Parts: sequence; structure tokens; C-alpha cells
Amino acid sequence: MTSLDKPTEDAQQDSRAVTEAALFEAFGGVRGMVETVLPGLLFVSIFTVNKDLHLSAIAALAVSLLLVVVRLAMRDTVKHAFSGVFGVAFGVVFAMMTGNAKDFYLPGMLYTLGLALAYIVTTLAGVPLIGLILGPVFKENLSWRTRNPGRKKAYAKASWAWGLILLAKCAILFPLYWWADTTQLGWVLVALKIPPFLLAVWLTWVFLAKAPAPIDVFAEMEAAEKAEKAEKAERELGASAAEERGESGPARHRREA
Repeated sequence: MTSLDKPTEDAQQDSRAVTEAALFEAFGGVRGMVETVLPGLLFVSIFTVNKDLHLSAIAALAVSLLLVVVRLAMRDTVKHAFSGVFGVAFGVVFAMMTGNAKDFYLPGMLYTLGLALAYIVTTLAGVPLIGLILGPVFKENLSWRTRNPGRKKAYAKASWAWGLILLAKCAILFPLYWWADTTQLGWVLVALKIPPFLLAVWLTWVFLAKAPAPIDVFAEMEAAEKAEKAEKAERELGASAAEERGESGPARHRREA
């Protein structure tokens, strides 16, 4: 990493100040957590009371759609709410097809397992997933891979944390899927929605707060574009001046003749 690539101390302090906000932006914040928990909580609550798979599934899907409508009405980003709708919809389809209420949770559990493996595999491959997720948020894109090794190391640690935490969650849920009843599985799953997520986010913040500040590649591109325009303008000005000098010589000779 050259001297131009090294983040300044002020930039590092600024990075620590915005890291928490960036993490909440990337993962949806408090509202995103509510949207993640609410459909499953409603499903297991209704099913616990009346054991009605259809009513529980329809209620969960309806509330997830309502959350999307609320975000649209507020002109807010809908990516987290939409992901919740798709997750709930897959769960409803699975449960309706098999007639087993526990299958409402299966797509989400499989997604969690796949995500855990993705964090681990990408880290082993040298492109930790958390860096791919947060790079654009910090306006550094993939510059951390080759120009900011300290930050790449922090992303690797964070990705390991996410992968292992999600694997531990799966190690609890999948045995319950086979051995527990629907209400037991549902309440455990709801209880495990937020704490592991908060732990992973906190560890990510700890690792990134100690890492070098991100290199703002967008600012670099803007600076390079401005420099290119200035250089082009200077060349055009020089060419224009040379042209004027070239024309003034023959004109002067003609007048003297």
C-alpha cells in the first residue's frame, strides 16, 4: 500500500464514527429486525392457540405484505421488507404443499445454513462476503482487497464471526426441526432471530472500528475526472495559443510586404 493509499488518521476517526450507522443501513436497523421477526412471531402465536396452519400462514404473509405497503407509502427502501415477503411466501408454499406446519420454517433455516457456508467459503477464497456487502456502503468497493490489507483482515474476521454464529444457530434449529413440535420450534426460532444477529453486528463493528479507514474510491474517481478535465482544458488552451502564434507570423510578413 503506497503512501497515497494509506488512510489518514482523521479519516480513520471519521470511519469509526460512521461504522455503526453504516452497519445499521446495510442490515436494516431496528425496523429491519422488526420486519424480520414479526411474521414468524405472528405465525407461531396463532398456531399455538388454534393449530390452524392455513390461518397462521395467511396472517404471516399478510403482515409481511403490509410492511412492504407501509414502506412504499413512506417512500422508504423496501429491500428488507421484500426479502421478508419472499421468505414468508416460500415458507407458506412449503407448509401448504406438505401439510406440515414445521415446513413453514424450513426455507428460512436452509437460507441461514447457505448464508453461513457463503461467509466461510468466500473468506477462505480471499473475498470475505461481509466485505462485498459493506464495501459499497463505505464507498470503497473492492479497494480493500489489494490496497487496504488491514481492512481486508477485519472483513475476514467479521465474515468468520457471521459464518460460525449462523452455523451455531443451525446446529440448534435443525435437530429441533426433526425432534420438536411446531410450536417449540417456532418459539425457539423467534427467540434466536435477534440475539445472534446483534452479536454478529457487534463483532463486525469491533473489527472494523480497529481497522484502517476505508479508501473512498468514489472520491478518487471524482478527483481523477476533475484532473483529467483540467488537463484537457490546459491542452486546448495551449493549442489555441500556439495556433494564434502560428497565424500571427505569416500575417505580419504579409503586412510588411
